[in-house]
Amino acid sequence: MKKSPKVQYGIEITKPWSKEMYDHNDMVSEEMKKNILNKWNDLIYGINLDKEWELIPDHSMLAILQKDICYSGFGSGYTLGMVNEEFKNELENMPNWQLHEAYSYLASEGRLPRTSFMLIGFEWQKFDYHIIGSQEMDSPILNIPELDSAGFDSNGVNHYNEKLNA
Repeated sequence: MKKSPKVQYGIEITKPWSKEMYDHNDMVSEEMKKNILNKWNDLIYGINLDKEWELIPDHSMLAILQKDICYSGFGSGYTLGMVNEEFKNELENMPNWQLHEAYSYLASEGRLPRTSFMLIGFEWQKFDYHIIGSQEMDSPILNIPELDSAGFDSNGVNHYNEKLNA
């Protein structure tokens, strides 16, 4: 007997992944990265970027967030400014599977807010980090028509601004 396909946010979960799965995950990862960056910027606000990183206490929220996002720690010889650049680079280039695991952990600890939706197609997470109830909703990417490079759909209607604001 054939298994029923798994559907999340109105998107059928397939292997290999469908365009809709990639589009949904791109949308969600943007929200996740924005939340992480906002938290980081709040934590470094008002601190001199020339401050030696080793003077940041290991138990501070700043050091904890850095360790949760970056592949390595920093010590003597690094300034907050240097760590800031590396943190932003790591976050920008973080693959979605890693972002999914890290965000799930950070949200479960109350360090980051819940997101509108979760990334899909991944098996494990510590915590369902989406807003309660959103699991019953369809992904907004399902409502955006396919557009050509100028932002027009197949009927000639321009949706360029919708696509940018989605």
